[in-house]
Amino acid sequence: MKTKISLLILVVLFTAMKSDKPAYMIFGKDGKDARYKNIIEDALKADIVFFGEQHNDPISHWMEIEITKELFAEKGSNLILGAEMFETDDQLVLDEYLSGRIAQKNFEKEVKLWDNYSTDYKPLVEFAKENNLSFIATNIPRRYASLVNKNGFESLDSLSVEAKRLVMPLPVNYDPELKSYKAMLEMNEGGMQGGSHATENLPKAQAVKDATMAYSIMQHWQPGKIFIHYNGSYHSDNYEGIVWYLKQENPALKIMTISTVEQDTITDLKEEFLNLADYIICVPTGMTKTY
Repeated sequence: MKTKISLLILVVLFTAMKSDKPAYMIFGKDGKDARYKNIIEDALKADIVFFGEQHNDPISHWMEIEITKELFAEKGSNLILGAEMFETDDQLVLDEYLSGRIAQKNFEKEVKLWDNYSTDYKPLVEFAKENNLSFIATNIPRRYASLVNKNGFESLDSLSVEAKRLVMPLPVNYDPELKSYKAMLEMNEGGMQGGSHATENLPKAQAVKDATMAYSIMQHWQPGKIFIHYNGSYHSDNYEGIVWYLKQENPALKIMTISTVEQDTITDLKEEFLNLADYIICVPTGMTKTY
């Protein structure tokens, strides 16, 4: 009788699991199931943690703040935050706000905030402010990335000395054979990523962003600290982008990457997403968006 009851319980539990609609699943790079605690355990062993998000995905943004809280609970003031969503010429104003020197309204008026700042990135900035943590604006000012997209790396040579302080040291180390940069050109040939007017400068503009973000991270990371960086997944997927530039600078860095992907069903990770990152957060395609 007990055996029958146990089997019945197992059947009920299995049926309930199959009828659930999970908001996300976590996989390791090999496609095997992973857990949130695995992410935290490995992140605490890293020097740099990259959270590769989908910019309009609410799961990404919720997970970013949750992981940040967990790391802070262990590392305290030895945690540094940084993000693609803030440009290097915004650092002064960002620092003034975090230190309490200027009001929130002034900060939000003067910094080039993304349209989804209030819902998706403000919680991270406010967490840094409340806990006296550094928050680094890592990205190149978009006007300089636009220059590269139009005229190539050479266009940066004519910048003023002051302007050059806002970008990575020149000349730019660039490998056009990296998978992520080659893919941008291939997508362009198919009518995507910039349309018919895009040229070979398109991946160069991406590279100058990656290189500047890597440089910004290295300028502020110190041994014994963890730097968590929030960026679009394309900037760190396949251990390329920012990660590649960091490894060129310091091959000994312990780097952990997270990527976010979408699938119609999330019970198993598609083969195309294997080895995309150390951990892959898989979200249903039908998940609501923040914009």
